[in-house]
Amino acid sequence: MGFFDRFSTDIGVDLGTCNTLIYLKGKIVINEPSVVAVEKGTGRVVAVGAEAKRMLWKTPGDIVAIRPLADGVIADMDNTEKMIKYFISRIIPKHQIIKSLRMKVGIPSCITEVEKRAVQEAALKAGAKEVQVMEESLAAAIGAQIPIHEPAGHMVCDIGGGTTEISVISLGSMVVTRAIRLGGNAFDEAIVKHVRSIHNLKIGAGTAERLKIEIGNASPTQTIKKMEIKGNDAITGLPRRLEIDSVEVREALKDPVNQIVNEIKLTLGQTPPELASDIIERGIVMTGGGSLLEGLPKLISKETGVPVILVESPLECVAVGAGQAFELFRDISSDRSIYDNLNN
Repeated sequence: MGFFDRFSTDIGVDLGTCNTLIYLKGKIVINEPSVVAVEKGTGRVVAVGAEAKRMLWKTPGDIVAIRPLADGVIADMDNTEKMIKYFISRIIPKHQIIKSLRMKVGIPSCITEVEKRAVQEAALKAGAKEVQVMEESLAAAIGAQIPIHEPAGHMVCDIGGGTTEISVISLGSMVVTRAIRLGGNAFDEAIVKHVRSIHNLKIGAGTAERLKIEIGNASPTQTIKKMEIKGNDAITGLPRRLEIDSVEVREALKDPVNQIVNEIKLTLGQTPPELASDIIERGIVMTGGGSLLEGLPKLISKETGVPVILVESPLECVAVGAGQAFELFRDISSDRSIYDNLNN
């Protein structure tokens, strides 16, 4: 390693609809909500991340809190760039000398070439010297410590905030992949819609998210949990309280959950028989924040007849895998060059 190589920096990024995570030197160094609060008119950044998320739906007239990503893609280029630049400044102080900043970003496989270029452009404008993109499920598999270069089938289901991606991986590549623009945010939206239609109560996405996390579930549990929520009566407009239980939340989540289960079934149906037999033996690996919905792995296993494994840190897998991919693929390339020399 040359003298200047020691000053190069490689980071893995999960630029998520809900959260942005950055992996650097063996650990997650940023795990913040993908939210930017800006001053109206000037566009001056007031807050980013957790501080900005606390301002969502609660800002005064001169400040607006924005989620610059939607359904796994950039919806607001300018504020995405500002957000990435802010997070980079947090992990790499201005006085620190680096030769170059290389960034590998996990992206949904369902996005267009234009949307892919937008991710690269935002990262370059934010200060990266080189930006590479890789499919989220491939990054998640690496982050979950799956030996992706084995001649064997591995299935990964990554449920993010805006997208769900299911892939069968063998020999370092995705053999079959399906992705839909539906994830944890769709769970929140389903709860908001249900409470409005059944109880005539308007609640915010923040309240729906708390319901999902605290009492939400995808399959029946031994105990029924209850939670009190507050909102505005849809008819009178006045504030009102409501107690809701986990059975009702499960009912509210049924449609988006079933869509994910159906996508997994379709992916299994498209998988070559030899790889499918590997998956039956090894199981489906679940990653992403959406996979933390209580009872979801159990439901998927019941519906598919395949074991389901929820990884230890599902939220971190894409960022970790993207960061580790720099070294992993460099090692694989080195091994292949040895074989090429033997064959020549």
